[in-house]
Amino acid sequence: MRILVVNDDGIKAPGLEILATWARKLGDVTVIAPKEEQSAKSHSINIRHPFEAKKVSWLDGIDCYSVESSPADCVRFAVNGLYLDFDLVFSGINKGYNVADDIAYSGTVAAICEAAHLGHKAVAFSTVPISFQWAQESLDRVWKYICDNKYLDLNGLWNVNIPEDPKDILLTRQGRAYFRDVFDEVSPEQYQARGTSFYEKSGKLEEDIDAVMSGFISISPLTVDHTAMNVFRKLKK
Repeated sequence: MRILVVNDDGIKAPGLEILATWARKLGDVTVIAPKEEQSAKSHSINIRHPFEAKKVSWLDGIDCYSVESSPADCVRFAVNGLYLDFDLVFSGINKGYNVADDIAYSGTVAAICEAAHLGHKAVAFSTVPISFQWAQESLDRVWKYICDNKYLDLNGLWNVNIPEDPKDILLTRQGRAYFRDVFDEVSPEQYQARGTSFYEKSGKLEEDIDAVMSGFISISPLTVDHTAMNVFRKLKK
C-alpha cells in the first residue's frame, strides 16, 4: 500500500512523526507537509505566486517534503507536482480536536478533502491538545475498527478524533458549534481573535463533539459534496 501523510501543524511536528512512523506498518509512506504551521487555513491553495517545495532529511526510510503552502497544496503538489499515486492519504495527528463547525476551518480536514477531490481515500486524525499519548496508543485500535467495519468501502473520507484516556469507538456525525471568536483590540486598528467556548453537553453521543467530550473516540464519515440533497430532491419532484 502506498500512503501519503500530511498535516497542518508543519513538517517535523510531533503528531506527524507519530502518524508517519505508525503508517509504515501498513505500506510505503511519503510525507509532504507545510514548511510552517497552517492551522485554521481550511482549504486555501496558492494559485498566484510560486512557493518553495523541497525534499528534506527527517525520518529514516521515508521520503519527506516541505511545502511553503497550505495542507491542501501539499496534497496537490504530491499528485500534480511530483506525479505520485497513493492508495490512501492520512492527515494529522492534529494537536487539538477537529469536530463540529471547526471542521470547516481545519487544514487537517481540508487535506483529506483535497485528497478526495483527487480521487483518493483519506482519513484525518486529531486529538486532545495536551498530549499525543492517547492518540498514539489508539491508532492500531482505530485502524482495526475502520477495516473490520469496511468503512473505506462505504465512504472514502473519514474524520477521527481521539480524546484523553479514550473509552469505546463511536460512529458519529458532525455536531453543533461550540466555539465563538471575539476580537480584542490590542493596539489602534489592530485586532486579535480570541476563541471562547460555549459548549454544553447534550447527551447526543451521535454528535462528534459530545462523543469526544464524553471520552469516546469519534469516527465520522465526511463528504465534499456541498449540495443540499434533501432540498434538491424535493425541488426535483
